[in-house]
Amino acid sequence: MKNNSTIPFTSYQKFAVFILAITQFTVILDFMVISPLGDILMKTMQLKPTHFGLVVSAYAFSAGISGLLTAGFADKFDRKKLLLFFYTGFIIGTILCGVVTSYPLLVAARIFTGLFGGVIGSISMAIVTDLFSMQQRGRVMGFIQMAFGASQIFGIPLGLYIATAWDWHAPFLWVAAMAVIIAILIAIKLKPLTEHLAIQNNNSPFQHLIHTISKREYRIGFAATAILSVGGFMLMPFGSAFAINNLKITEEELPLLFMISGLSTLIIMPIIGKLSDRIDKFKIFTVASIWTILTVAIYTNLSQTPFWLVGIVNVLMMMGVMSRMVPSTALVTSIPAKEDRGAFMSINSSLQQISGGIAAAFAGTIVVQKDTFSPLEHYNTLGLIIIGISIVSIVLLNRVNQHLRKNPEQDSEAILSVSEI
Repeated sequence: MKNNSTIPFTSYQKFAVFILAITQFTVILDFMVISPLGDILMKTMQLKPTHFGLVVSAYAFSAGISGLLTAGFADKFDRKKLLLFFYTGFIIGTILCGVVTSYPLLVAARIFTGLFGGVIGSISMAIVTDLFSMQQRGRVMGFIQMAFGASQIFGIPLGLYIATAWDWHAPFLWVAAMAVIIAILIAIKLKPLTEHLAIQNNNSPFQHLIHTISKREYRIGFAATAILSVGGFMLMPFGSAFAINNLKITEEELPLLFMISGLSTLIIMPIIGKLSDRIDKFKIFTVASIWTILTVAIYTNLSQTPFWLVGIVNVLMMMGVMSRMVPSTALVTSIPAKEDRGAFMSINSSLQQISGGIAAAFAGTIVVQKDTFSPLEHYNTLGLIIIGISIVSIVLLNRVNQHLRKNPEQDSEAILSVSEI
């Protein structure tokens, strides 16, 4: 998988990267803001960790179900229209999150948002695979995954500030306002993506779904994605509560902690993206996974710690976690044939969300908090589970990598030429 030359982007490809990245920014921010708001919500609504875990997993489960339901249809429509349809539903759901006033209604609003928001990532990945060659995808994934870092630098601290100045509803309304502007840009500027329709068979959506699931090489990619998702969903929901109640970070310092972590991610992701296009992607993933194992083991066993040290360890941990995402996503999204990409990405996203939802709910049963101001207990147990999962993920990604080495022509058979874009 080595390639020492890089293929430049066209001006339209640059716009596509921008619009997909900014779209992902809003979707990730809507999901990520739940974590820093976790401590506020748990104290405001008197929620136990189990109840808060359900708020997180409700979005994930509904997103996973939606991905499975739409997988059979994903290759039957213009990808631009699909993106606009689900993004509109995501905007409505985010507005609902910003107006509900009770725990049951919040869970219901998160379910609605997940039904639409959970599919957007898979549609975006299908668009990326249509528009960019394998030699470009590492850089593309690097830029798109920067949305995660950007949400931590700009979005989460500002969201926390807005929540503190007004209440926890306000960040959701702010995200929805941004998303409306982005939806308008997609409608006006993004070109229709219909080339895959010309090579579709006449199978029903259900038959197309079964056809996609039945391929062994696809199932290896699905398994790798599902396993990778578990780790992030285990630590993330209780990150702010752990920082405040165990590490003794103040509520005023918490936005700065997220900002520092996000800034490191914003710097490292483009670098990892470029390296992924020049060096073996699996080797980069393996090194990042080992780095993650070491830093997670340290972080989850910390007690009261000076802010500067928490910031350093958090940055080092995020570097490992996020550096796995670029090469793993580039590898897994290269598996499907063009006529199966929409279905593959939908199923892949669905399994990612469902496994993440299970992980968040499971984490809520492991973590214990005696009252809303006491330290979290058994957080280090989550760290041990993540270490084991990281080892399994290396094995599965190696199988994906071996498959792509044996079938290098599969990825390039239907990529749009630069002159067509």
